[in-house]
Amino acid sequence: MSQHTLSVLVENTPGILARIAALFSRRGFNIDSLAVGTTEHPDLSRVTIVVRVDDQLSLEQVTKQLNKLVNVLKVAELEAAGAVQRELVLVKVRADNTIRSQVLEIAELFRARTVDVAPDAVTLEATGAGDKLDAMLRMLAQFGIKELVQSGVIAIGRGSRSLTERGVRETRPVGITSAATRTAQSA
Repeated sequence: MSQHTLSVLVENTPGILARIAALFSRRGFNIDSLAVGTTEHPDLSRVTIVVRVDDQLSLEQVTKQLNKLVNVLKVAELEAAGAVQRELVLVKVRADNTIRSQVLEIAELFRARTVDVAPDAVTLEATGAGDKLDAMLRMLAQFGIKELVQSGVIAIGRGSRSLTERGVRETRPVGITSAATRTAQSA
């Protein structure tokens, strides 16, 4: 099985995430990671999906199915070499006075930030590629991880091309209108 990252530009409408998840479920694909957030256009959201598939044909089929969903504007696969991919992790680690300096050294090594300190714990924030975050968590595990929350992968293509610009230009969804169109409609 190979891992793939899909960037899906969608209209910001209720139920779209459920329809996307249902599509993957019907096809029998397990989603490794799912992250959703608004784009520079408030009416649009970007869904980043990391999925493992058996072959390229399966990926092509699911991509075609995604493109058929009404509120999906654009689907693109982001290859690792052609995209910047990051995850965010917040981790609360046991760190009393005897081991706190060791925990903070590991945090510095992985460029994590200390976001909260308690008498017996430290909460760290780290961003980066999944491998880097996994390595940091393995190092911190020896002290005792009290709590952990991790985002899904977010990704954006390298270079000046924009998925949002292409999606809006190619489909021009209702609710996304240019200033010229709005002026013409109001006149």
